[in-house]
Amino acid sequence: MKSSLLLPACLILARLMITPVGATPALGVWEPLFKGIDHAVGTNTPGGGMPNQHVVHAIRVDLTDPDIRLFSSPRLENYALGSSETGGYTVSGFLSRNHLQLAVNAALFSPQEYYLPAGTPMDMAGFSVSEGVVVSAQDSRSDAATLTFTTNNVPTIIPTNWPPVSANGIYTAVSGSYPILVGGVNFGPRYVNDSDFIHHTNPRTIYGISKDQRHLFIVTIDGRQPGYSDGANDYESAAWLLLLGSWDGINMDGGGSTTLVIEDSLGKPLRLNRSSAVADSGRERTVGSHFGIYAKPAVAFVNDVAATPDDISALVTWTTTAPATSLVRYGTTADLGSSSPLVSDNATRHSILIPGLALGTTYYYSAVSANASGEYASPVHAFVTSNFVSTASVFDVTQPWRYNTANLDGVSWTASGYDDSAWAGPDPGLLWADSRGSVRAGVEPANTRMTLHPSSGYPYPTYYFRTHFTFSGSTAGASMIFTNFVDDGIVLYLNGRELYRLHMEAAPAPITYTDIAQSYGCDGDATCSDIVTITGTSLVGLVSGDNVLAAEVHNYNARSPDITFGLGLACTLPLAIQPALQVRAGPGTVTLDWTRPGFVVQEAVDATGPWKDTAGPVTASPFTTQAGGTAKFFRLRPL
Repeated sequence: MKSSLLLPACLILARLMITPVGATPALGVWEPLFKGIDHAVGTNTPGGGMPNQHVVHAIRVDLTDPDIRLFSSPRLENYALGSSETGGYTVSGFLSRNHLQLAVNAALFSPQEYYLPAGTPMDMAGFSVSEGVVVSAQDSRSDAATLTFTTNNVPTIIPTNWPPVSANGIYTAVSGSYPILVGGVNFGPRYVNDSDFIHHTNPRTIYGISKDQRHLFIVTIDGRQPGYSDGANDYESAAWLLLLGSWDGINMDGGGSTTLVIEDSLGKPLRLNRSSAVADSGRERTVGSHFGIYAKPAVAFVNDVAATPDDISALVTWTTTAPATSLVRYGTTADLGSSSPLVSDNATRHSILIPGLALGTTYYYSAVSANASGEYASPVHAFVTSNFVSTASVFDVTQPWRYNTANLDGVSWTASGYDDSAWAGPDPGLLWADSRGSVRAGVEPANTRMTLHPSSGYPYPTYYFRTHFTFSGSTAGASMIFTNFVDDGIVLYLNGRELYRLHMEAAPAPITYTDIAQSYGCDGDATCSDIVTITGTSLVGLVSGDNVLAAEVHNYNARSPDITFGLGLACTLPLAIQPALQVRAGPGTVTLDWTRPGFVVQEAVDATGPWKDTAGPVTASPFTTQAGGTAKFFRLRPL
C-alpha cells in the first residue's frame, strides 16, 4: 500500500537520528473502549532525548472498521464565507451535543478567550471539512498541516497544505500547526532553535496515521502540572507517535485546550486526560475546532446489555460469548448495592427480572455472569422506571404572569395570599428583556417585552413572577412536569414552598435580589427547554383548587444583555396497570416472575380452565415448580 503522505516538492527531508539515551518511555496495554477504538496510557522516565516527565493518553482507531464514523466541527447555521465559521464548545460539550463516543480538540481558533458561552461563533485556523462541507478554507501557509479522510475513512496527511489541495473527495478534514513526523522521520529537531512558544515544552494534542493507513492515532500529553506531567517538546511528541506505530503525524492545538473525552456507559462525557486548564480553573476551555468519532460498543464477554423497565420492575437481558450464570447488581446510585438472586443455570442468553422498584426512578445496573474462567461484569448502565399515568396540560408557555423588578428581599412575595395587583401584567410568556433591542433568534414565542434598568440599560439582576392555576381532584400520586424556557437561573415556588432551582446556587443557600445565576443552559439563550418533574413529598404544597406559582429569574452577570422566562405545566396521575408475568425454563423446572404484589398464582392443564390456586397459595415472586410431562398453564389473579 502506498504511503498516505502528500509531500510538496519544496519540502526536502533529512533523516536526523537522535537516540533518547536514558529515556524509557513505556506504553501500557491497549484496552478496548469501543468497537474499533483502543486506549493505552504511556509514561516515561525523563532523560536523554526525553527530558520531560510525561503522562500520555493514546487512542488507536481502526479506520477499516465499518462502524467507525468521523466527525469534525460543523458550520454555523448562519455561516458566511469570511465570517465566523463554527460554534465554540468545550470538548465535553461537543461530545454530548453530537452524541459522539470520543472527542478531542483540533485546530487553533479565535477568539482565544477560553471560557466563552457554548455556541460562541469562532474562526478556525487552517483547512476543515465536516461531512463533505468545507467549514474553513486554507488561506495561508500557517496552520497548514492537514489530515483528511474520504467517505470510507482513508486518511491522508498533508504536511504543508499550501497551495491548498482541492476539497474534491474529502469528507472530513482537520488541520494542525505543523508536521512533527514525516515518512517515519522525527521532524522535531527542525524546531529546536525556533523561539515560538508553541515549540517549547507544552501540553500537546497530536494526531498520526500508520504507514498502512489502517490506524489513526490521537494522542494527548498532559503538561504544566509538576510532579505529574510536564508537557512535551516537538521531538518528544513525535517520538511517542513513532512508539505507537505512526508513520506521519502533526501537532494540533494544545496547551490548556488539550482535552480527550469519551462517552461513558451512562452516556455522559468522561475526560481521560488531565487538562491543565481544568487543573487550574476546574473548567474546560471553550474551543473552536473539534474532532470526534462515532463508534459501537466494544465486544466483550458480556454483550448486548439492555433493560426494559416497567413502573416497579425492570427486565435486564444480555448475552455472553460462552455459557455462564446470571446476576444483576443494581441500585439508585452508580455504587449499586443490591443484587438479584443468582440464576445458576449456565446459558448464553440471559434475562433477570428485578421487582420492587420505585416509580419514576433512575436505577443503575450491571449485568454479571460467571463460569469456570471467572466473573465478568458489564459497565454500569442506567434506566428509569416508568410512571404509568394519565397526563394533562395545565397551561403552556404562553401562560400570563405578573412581574416585578423591585428588590423583594425579606418580602413574602411567594405566598398564596400576597397581593400582586400592583405588579406589571398579567402578560403572556415568553417574557423577555434585552439591551440589544430585540430578542435573540430562536427565542419564541417572544410575547412580552419587559423593562430594562433605567440607569444601566441592562436587565435588572432579578425579575419576580407570579401566576395562578387550578388543580382538580385528588393530589395523591400526582406529579408536575415543568417545561422551562429560562435565561439564566430560576427558583420556583408553589404556594410559598420552594420547588426547585435551575442554574442557581444549590439549596439551602439563601437567594437574594443581587445573586447571579451560577450557569446557564441552551448555549446562553432560552432557545431550548429544561424539563423538571416534581413528585412525591416535594409536592406537599399542591392543593385541590387555586394554586400560586412564583418564580424569581436571575441574570448570569451584571452585563449580561438578556433575560427570558416562561414555562409550561403538565400534571400526571397514576393509572392502575396489570402485572407482567415471565416464565423461565430450567433443567426440569419452571420459574415464574411477576412485577407487582397483590396477586396469587393460578394453574390449569388447559388454557380455557378450569383454574385453581397453586398450592400454598403462592403470592410472592419468584415461584419455581417442577416441570412435568404434560402442559401446564399459569396466570395471576388479584388477591
